[in-house]
Amino acid sequence: REAGAIDEVIVIDAASTDGSAESAALAGAVVHQEADLLPEFGDVLGKGDALWRSLSVVGGELVVFVDSDTEGFSEHFVLGLVGPLLENDELMLVKGAFDRPFTSAGVRIEGGGGRVNELVARPLLNAYFPELAAVRQPLAGELAARREALLELPFRTGYGVEIALLIDFFERYGLDAIAQSDLGERLNRHQHLHELAPMAFAVQRALLARVPGIPEAALSGFDFVGYFEGEPELRSVPALERPALAGILSESVSG
Repeated sequence: REAGAIDEVIVIDAASTDGSAESAALAGAVVHQEADLLPEFGDVLGKGDALWRSLSVVGGELVVFVDSDTEGFSEHFVLGLVGPLLENDELMLVKGAFDRPFTSAGVRIEGGGGRVNELVARPLLNAYFPELAAVRQPLAGELAARREALLELPFRTGYGVEIALLIDFFERYGLDAIAQSDLGERLNRHQHLHELAPMAFAVQRALLARVPGIPEAALSGFDFVGYFEGEPELRSVPALERPALAGILSESVSG
């Protein structure tokens, strides 16, 4: 806001109980509970669903999505994403690019973070969408796009939302409409492999759903079988996609 680039700050809260919603409101953000947005579509099915619903309350022409668990967050995470869209009218999507060190018990491993990015998303992009293989962080939650474009695209409900949006922007607008912005370094809490496995599954299914010729049967179902402490565990991994919001919002206005 001080730089004159941001008109509104919106926080989408998932009924948190740690005081984060109150802190955001005190800092000047407008806080919405995800379940209150487009409630006619039922329960909120993960991150992608929350992003999709957030567009119903965003008023600006440019939308910047940033994750809330970044350590050392500063203004460059927002300005570095929105800047290219302000400077180049031909750009439609800007992806955050950054280094992801891995830290555990005080030990830092350079380039050790972003395991799903490197082990799942990048190999699959190389195989099926090689034009996008040079995107440094295809799963980055830090991205900026033109609202009109976001309203015309479907949204994957779970953790496959970023890879799906990247591919959809590429297929609709072409590679020249996508930029990367170097944000330096991003630090956040690293999750156990047990938690990363269903996330990786969601990313895989979202990408394969956009590959011509993949049988629909291979992408159906919602469950992922993993192991935790030596025992099998069934995890729900939503694969639903929300439709483009443009028509839905226009109908609500006319109604």
